Amino acid sequence: MNDVPTPLAAASTSGADLLLWVAVPYICLAVFVAGHVWRYRQDQFGWTSRTSQLLEHRWLRFASPLFHLGAFMVIAGHVVGLAVPASWTEAVGISEQAYHTTAVWAGSVAGVAMVTGLGMLCARRLLTRSIRLGTDRSDKLLFPLLSATVLLGITATAAHNVFGAGYDYRSTISVWFRGLFVLQPQPEAIVGAPLLFQLHALTACLLFAAWPFTRLVHVWSAPIGYLARPYLVYRRRATPTAGARPRSASGSRRAA
Repeated sequence: MNDVPTPLAAASTSGADLLLWVAVPYICLAVFVAGHVWRYRQDQFGWTSRTSQLLEHRWLRFASPLFHLGAFMVIAGHVVGLAVPASWTEAVGISEQAYHTTAVWAGSVAGVAMVTGLGMLCARRLLTRSIRLGTDRSDKLLFPLLSATVLLGITATAAHNVFGAGYDYRSTISVWFRGLFVLQPQPEAIVGAPLLFQLHALTACLLFAAWPFTRLVHVWSAPIGYLARPYLVYRRRATPTAGARPRSASGSRRAA
């Protein structure tokens, strides 16, 4: 990576930096937790994805798998890139160059799949009248916010790490991210980050705040139990052969 970040100790933070990179993330996390508790206690019947498959399924059969597969890959990449320190991946034999090369190209494929699926879902909602009329206020908030978060992330990666000189976010943004969860916030770690990465981080915080009030809550209700559930055995009812006289219920009781 050619961009060498400024040492964190030398970076200065202002009141605006503390508001954006300490106060806002913690407020969004608090809303995320409290909102889920409130939603579960007050709206369990609405704790679904509110699928519109019955209204239209041709677009959905392609858009939904693309979006969800891309989202799973993107989330996995963010977990490794933000939550796992570079020293840990190097300790298991993954060099920083190998990590960034894999992350950029795998993340690009995942991002394209996610954007394609999300674009199809948004177009389906806009072009299908019955679905458009059923769009509620939470969807009108979720889809633009989710689209902005995804597009900013892809644009930042493309501008700096695909077509640009490269930016090592693991030594800056990742440090800020981990500091929030260990209650040692380091806003100076993200202050010098490129604007696109900063906007991506802010929209992600807002997305987490909106999460409990939208259809995203269905993520926590994934039917994982189906993987270990015993098989259900179905038996086909035997059809009477030609000329056979069906036995009456009373006759079967007398025979018994």
